Amino acid sequence: MNDNFKSGFAAIIGRPNVGKSTLMNHLIGQKIAITSKKPQTTRNKIQTVYTCEEGQIIFLDTPGIHKAKNKLGEYMVNVAEQTLKDVDVVMWLVEPTTYVGAGEKHIAQQLEKTNLPVILVINKIDTIQKEEILQVIDTYRKLYDFAEIIPVSALRGMNTEDIITSLFKYMPYGPMFYDEDTVTDQPQRQIVAEVIREKALHALDEEIPHGIAVTIEKMRERKGQNIVDIEATIICERESHKGIIIGKQGTMLKKIGSNARYEIEKMLEEKVNLKIWVKVRKDWRDSDIQMKNFGYDRKEI
Repeated sequence: MNDNFKSGFAAIIGRPNVGKSTLMNHLIGQKIAITSKKPQTTRNKIQTVYTCEEGQIIFLDTPGIHKAKNKLGEYMVNVAEQTLKDVDVVMWLVEPTTYVGAGEKHIAQQLEKTNLPVILVINKIDTIQKEEILQVIDTYRKLYDFAEIIPVSALRGMNTEDIITSLFKYMPYGPMFYDEDTVTDQPQRQIVAEVIREKALHALDEEIPHGIAVTIEKMRERKGQNIVDIEATIICERESHKGIIIGKQGTMLKKIGSNARYEIEKMLEEKVNLKIWVKVRKDWRDSDIQMKNFGYDRKEI
């Protein structure tokens, strides 16, 4: 191992839906965090690992910091704020607008308490004119004393390599935390559950997705065959939602299942036999016990 090897932790923060997961997937080069246009997509912090000659960066993709409306919301905000205590550098992702809302001001206040170097990443610059980018940079400069400001487009891969270079400036020297072929610490079952949830979010209407969770009841390989049997349950909050998720003659559920199966097969590199059920658990997002059952445990923050 060379003496100049650096390794450390970088938190990715930002309001819901600014493209954090898209950026993460782009930097790592494969899909780990689920992406969706709907808020509250990322619920736990996801660790992904970037390794190169120069060093290793462990990214913590946090749930968006926002003012919480229910217990699940409070849990997500706590996870995000706890994450800031364990990192070497913060990467704050924003949209290219000159309007700084209450949400961004709230994040700036949280960051003031940390003394960490903060790199501002202005995402989605492919959606505005070049001269507008300068105005956005100017606006944010007044909000916070950033270590660096980098305009990028995660979707188009514009300027994203600058992010890695900048992050390494703030990383301590030291050995790897993970093997160089590690990409994430997420257990496979959890990633599979997230893929199914992503496909459900894409397929369903605006109203339902907040209230869905996915649990994996069974995931095992058939002996001597290249096939994995997976049984999953989509949990929703109302009977009426259940009907929509299943769809007319099961069409919606079939669509979610086949989209999810396709992606899980790519990820596991083997055939998948996927069965999905739908169950109703009323108001689970306001129940500590049910939240814990679906993988969101406050004690683990």
